[in-house]
Amino acid sequence: MASIAEQREILPTNTRNEVAQQLQSSLVDQIDLALQAKQAHWNVRGLGFRAVHLHLDEIIESTREASDEIAERIAAIGVAADGRAATVAQSSELEPFPAGIISVQEAIRRISDQMATCSTSLRLRIKTIGDDDLISQDLLIGICRTLEKQLWMLESQAADAAP
Repeated sequence: MASIAEQREILPTNTRNEVAQQLQSSLVDQIDLALQAKQAHWNVRGLGFRAVHLHLDEIIESTREASDEIAERIAAIGVAADGRAATVAQSSELEPFPAGIISVQEAIRRISDQMATCSTSLRLRIKTIGDDDLISQDLLIGICRTLEKQLWMLESQAADAAP
């Protein structure tokens, strides 16, 4: 039986390292987004509370699933995923979420902004990975598709949403 160091390489070393870096960056953003959505979920108040509270649960579930899929892909290509709190705090591209009670409209705005940031970053990482690893690229495309659908649905709940 081959040791871990002797396992078959799925990708050449240079490609693996670049793909792993793109996936790792996506991982920390997804973990941070789930944590921020949970913070909003616990502290949102106001008109439309229930719908937004429940929708935040859906966003949390999908981002947690996404982070798990990303971490497992990182492991599959032979690199250790890092989802530790310190790594997320240091590496996430998302703005910190405020402490305390937050209005429904402010929660929608802040979480929507964070989701849009994640979407933009995912799209750039999809391009960066390109043809080097179509499986990782496909994974990020699926995550981006789900994220953008959730973003559309969340923004549609805003009181000032255009008709």
